Formats: sequence, structure tokens, C-alpha cells
Amino acid sequence: MTLPTEDTRVLYPSGAVDTQARVLHSEPLSDGRSAVLLDATCVHPVDAGWPDQGPDLALLHHGAAFWPVEDCIVGATDGLALYIGGDIPVAKGTPGWAFVVVHVVDAAGLSAGDTVTVEVDEGLRDSTSAGHTSCHLASLALNAALAVRWKKEVRPDGLGHPDFDGLAIDESLIGPNASVDTYRLGKSLRKKGFTVEGLAEALAAIETTVNATLATWTETDAAVRVDRGGDRLTDRRYWVCELPGTSVRIPCGGTHVSSLGTLGVVTVTLGLHDLDGTDVLTMNTSASR
Repeated sequence: MTLPTEDTRVLYPSGAVDTQARVLHSEPLSDGRSAVLLDATCVHPVDAGWPDQGPDLALLHHGAAFWPVEDCIVGATDGLALYIGGDIPVAKGTPGWAFVVVHVVDAAGLSAGDTVTVEVDEGLRDSTSAGHTSCHLASLALNAALAVRWKKEVRPDGLGHPDFDGLAIDESLIGPNASVDTYRLGKSLRKKGFTVEGLAEALAAIETTVNATLATWTETDAAVRVDRGGDRLTDRRYWVCELPGTSVRIPCGGTHVSSLGTLGVVTVTLGLHDLDGTDVLTMNTSASR
């Protein structure tokens, strides 16, 4: 069994939806399916460490045969064994380990050395990219609207506002043209200086402010891109948006649209509820397109 010694080369950050690749490794899984590793891929995988954006839908073609990619997951190997998703025992960047994109297909039939054509479902990619771009934009608008609620200085976001999103985020889920972000307003956040008192009464006004900011930004049709430190899976990548007067950068491993004008009208709905004694803020974001 020969396993890769380098991270998978990934093409999805540039927007690629098809490519040719070489099979490096294929092995059976316990459920009867197969894990296929390629030297390069345009299929976005889900990362168990932060599973905000799910996997692309895709096909692998080899000759007249094709295999639907039923799942696509970040894996890792030390050259002796392949570990997938939550079973990965080490952090990214650990010496001697390669982090790889695992394409899960329903049957065997692909072997090391085979050349395949990889095709991603463009419709799902586009709508998921819109959901992810809208999510970042909404987080920045929320940070701005909540800036007055900080009593202490904390790390700023890309626009210089206190980074509520980065400090309070508990879960982020990206879907087609939409996202759901959940924030825990617990003791640690309060100790950092965030004021929760009166938030419920102010929530409608905050929502209105966020939506007004989003409308102003999307009307600019600002350019969006993904800056890359390299083309390997664990290389650093950043979402960059050229808002008027400033360029905003957020670390991100996902996919995005090319401009804000493609999103249509972006709106958020805010909700506040109690979870086992802790206030939880939920932001639902949608792009009308």
C-alpha cells in the first residue's frame, strides 16, 4: 500500500469545477465503499475540524465508467495508514503527515496510476459559494452593529470593529444561498467585555442595522476573491472582499462567488434564546439571487 507523502493539491479555491487527475491510492472502507486519493482535485471536502461548508457533489470518470462522489472528507496519512475525518489523530502541519482529500465512492474499480476526470456539480457549488460569501459579509455587518456593546478592547475584525463573530461563534453552517451562525454569549464572552444586558430588547434594531449595512455593501458589487499561500490543502487561504475604501481579509478554506452583486439582496434574521442557562444568538442569512 502506497500512500501520499504530500498534501493534496486543491483547485476549488480558484473556482475550478473540472480537472484531470491521477489516482494515487484507493482502499476499501468498512462500509463497503472505497476511499480514493488523487494528486489534485477540484472537489471541496468537509473538514471535521470546522465543518461549516459541506462537500461538493461530483463525479469521477475513468474511460466509459464513472463513480459519483458520495462524500468528500479531509483525511491524513503518516504513510502507514489513512485516517479520515474525526479519526485524524494529529493537527494540520504535523511533520511526517500528509493531509489529503478523500473521495468516497460506492464501489472499487479505480487503482493507483489511473487517470480520471473530476467534474463538480456547478449549480450546488455556485449556490454554496453564495451562501459562504453572504455568511462572511453578514458577520462583518453584525460585528459593526454590536461594536457599541463592548466595554473592553478586544481583537478587531478586518474592518477594525470588535470581532464578535470570531470571539463568540459556536457553530457555522453554510448551505445553498444561506447560512446559519450560532453564538454563545456565556461568561467568557462577558469577561472579555461584551454586554448582554438589554440585547433582547435591542435585537430588532440591530437586525435592521445589519440589513441596511448589507444592502449598502451588495449595491457596490465589490469584487471577491480567495488569496492563496499555495495550492496544497493545508496552505493558508483568505477570503478577500474589496469594499469601498478598504480590502477585507478573513481566513477561509471555502469557496466563494466573484462579486457581491451576484448575491442579490442579502438579509439576516436574528434570534435570541436560552440554552441550559446560556444566552445563544442565532443569525440566519440568505441571499435572494
